[in-house]
Amino acid sequence: MAAANPSVFLLMVNGQVESAQFPEYDDLYCKYCFVYGQDWAPTAGLEEGISQITSKSQDVRQLLVWNFPIDVTFKSTNPYGWPQIVLSVYGLDMFGNDVVRGYGAVHVPFSPGRHKRTIPMFVPESTSKLQKFTSWFMGRRPEYTDPKVVAQGEGREVTRVRSQGFVTLLFNVVTKDMRKLGYDTGPADTQGVLGPSLPQGIPR
Repeated sequence: MAAANPSVFLLMVNGQVESAQFPEYDDLYCKYCFVYGQDWAPTAGLEEGISQITSKSQDVRQLLVWNFPIDVTFKSTNPYGWPQIVLSVYGLDMFGNDVVRGYGAVHVPFSPGRHKRTIPMFVPESTSKLQKFTSWFMGRRPEYTDPKVVAQGEGREVTRVRSQGFVTLLFNVVTKDMRKLGYDTGPADTQGVLGPSLPQGIPR
């Protein structure tokens, strides 16, 4: 018999890493992982994944289409640390080295329903022309040792970055017992471009 007063709520997320636009690059793949607060715990599904390599479409849009599935369920006692999905896109350079083509992060939508998010991507840059030449010559471009740093504010202000490409995500969000715990999820917002900012009403 279910408890009358639940102490946790559930957040169920499925959908897909749909597509990307990187005008300068082709034959790319994508990794994703979730970052969340200490009061959150995954109960089902996968917290991370890696897609297939895809090539640009032959039409004028030149989309890189992955349609790579996302499916995960979390439980939590409060919304602090609401989950974010961190994306890393990779491809081969002219020397055959696997290099990062973009990082990005976005919070899982707060409102239940179907949501589409287009995430602006960026890459870290060397701080000097000498470092740029050395990294190009050695085939070692600047990248984060842990992509999860993209979802955190600490230390980001000292990193030089350059915007590069977009990735489109499709989310289907279901919550359970949030209203019983006193949280109003509000109406679903089904479209929009959202950077790595927190959904309205949720504290960091």
